[in-house]
Amino acid sequence: MELLQGYEAQLLQGALTTLQLAACALLVGTALGSVCCWLQLSGIRPLQAVGNAYVAIARGVPDLLIVFAVFFGGPLTLATLSGRHVEIDTFAAGVVALALSFGAYAAEIARGALLSVPAPQREAARMLGLSRAQALGTVVLPQAARAALPPFGNQSIVLLKQTSIVSIVGCDELMRKAAEAAGATRQPFTMYLAAACIYLALTALLTLCLGWGERRSLPLAAR
Repeated sequence: MELLQGYEAQLLQGALTTLQLAACALLVGTALGSVCCWLQLSGIRPLQAVGNAYVAIARGVPDLLIVFAVFFGGPLTLATLSGRHVEIDTFAAGVVALALSFGAYAAEIARGALLSVPAPQREAARMLGLSRAQALGTVVLPQAARAALPPFGNQSIVLLKQTSIVSIVGCDELMRKAAEAAGATRQPFTMYLAAACIYLALTALLTLCLGWGERRSLPLAAR
């Protein structure tokens, strides 16, 4: 008898959905975090208040509650605005919920990285005749990106593992597929152990890619 009793394809399909979920949430969350970082550093108090409030709420509320809020509250909000019944796809709800959580951490990472660039370097760039945009693109951002890469990579790994909570609303990612296989075979230990091995392989691969990216950034930062 095969160890996984023919559920290998189902688990691999779940792993693919997990990767797609994490990738989409990473892109949306990074964009959201960038906007939030701009709000926090804008120097305009109302905008700063909005950015700080979002970060405080998203970091202070458990991710599971954010998933529930998006999945159950999203259709209610859209139905109220549109005047008709609206259903939200579980994958889309998962992407939005994970992105909301990831965006708050991405904003703090970006803000800290930008503030870590010494002020004299900004001033030197302006004295050389560079515009604010040129100074930002050639002096500030390269150094900030190098400082942000390690914590951003760590948070990306956390995001990959956090995709498992979306199974609670029925998204067919790896954890959901493992639960279905466990129920059908009555071998929960085997199926969840297989899922754990897949998660470990995915995070190990992502860690290797991030390590390569960090090594590549060293020569660039030294130029």
